[in-house]
Amino acid sequence: MTSRNGLKSLLRPEDSVLVLIDHQPYQLANLNSHDPQMVVNNATALAKTAKAFGVPTILTSVIAARGGLIFPQITDVFPGQEVIDRTFINTWEDKNVVDTVKATGRRQLIIAGLWTEICVAMPAIQALGEGWDVTVITDASGAVSVEAHQVAIQRMIAAGANMMTWLALAGEWQRDWARAETAGKFTEVLTQHAAGSGIAYLWEQQLLNTPVPSNAS
Repeated sequence: MTSRNGLKSLLRPEDSVLVLIDHQPYQLANLNSHDPQMVVNNATALAKTAKAFGVPTILTSVIAARGGLIFPQITDVFPGQEVIDRTFINTWEDKNVVDTVKATGRRQLIIAGLWTEICVAMPAIQALGEGWDVTVITDASGAVSVEAHQVAIQRMIAAGANMMTWLALAGEWQRDWARAETAGKFTEVLTQHAAGSGIAYLWEQQLLNTPVPSNAS
């Protein structure tokens, strides 16, 4: 397994493509590795972050007629975009999805989905074997148990995958606060979805914009 180190190993928005897999009601109903509300929040934050950085995002579901539509919090980020509905459990066996990813010309493949042990692990492991640079966003994914999520992560790391959280990915894409074209958009996602970090930022802005009381008599 090749070690991930050095500047070139960091993720870059211009080289990244995001695939969001099966964020659907059926999968959410038996999500036990995370608080379901947190996963919806984090997956939405990930989608908004990708849009802020101009990262192509592919939305895919499995048999949506029975499992339900992708969460509206996610599809609302990409109004009018087609959701690729599959029969394959393994997304990477679906030619439509793979061809759409390949058409972006990007090689840093970012994946998040439900469930980690099935719908994330299988495409991640297959794509790694085909030479893709694969990163899994663990807190925008989830499994039927804590054990299932952790074992899936271990399995994917052993196969060569990189693990990150959505906020770590956003920071890596931003890299430099002087990148003003994305800094404001990143901050907006932060305030909406990063809980304490977002509130702390808003508080900081409040303090900076609060006049110092005058001591004049």
